Amino acid sequence: MLKKGDIILLVITALLSISGYVGYSMYMDRIESLSKIAVIRYEDQTIRRINIDTVDKLMEFTVNGIYNNKILVEKGRIRVIESDCPDQVCVRTGWLTKTGELAVCVPNRLMIKIEGENLEIDGVTH
Repeated sequence: MLKKGDIILLVITALLSISGYVGYSMYMDRIESLSKIAVIRYEDQTIRRINIDTVDKLMEFTVNGIYNNKILVEKGRIRVIESDCPDQVCVRTGWLTKTGELAVCVPNRLMIKIEGENLEIDGVTH
């Protein structure tokens, strides 16, 4: 038999669970509305910024350094398709499609990261 304290605890737990789910859903909706920018950095310098949501044709380019990394960009995604570095972690990472994902080639000091950029101007930022 449930006591009064048990019922109160269940209600509080249910309310916290529901509010957490609602907050998470709102956060994910906001993340989805951001424009995805692929930031390519070599030796701690940003060498390219590509809005992968607006890419209309296949892009392919190579970052030359100690090793060479060939990068492929399609609409909504980016990846390292070929590298002559010894470990190939950057190639095995695969496609980057979501905000926060990244691929790193440590031997060549290359990093590709997907960042979100809100293109809307609201009353606070204006």
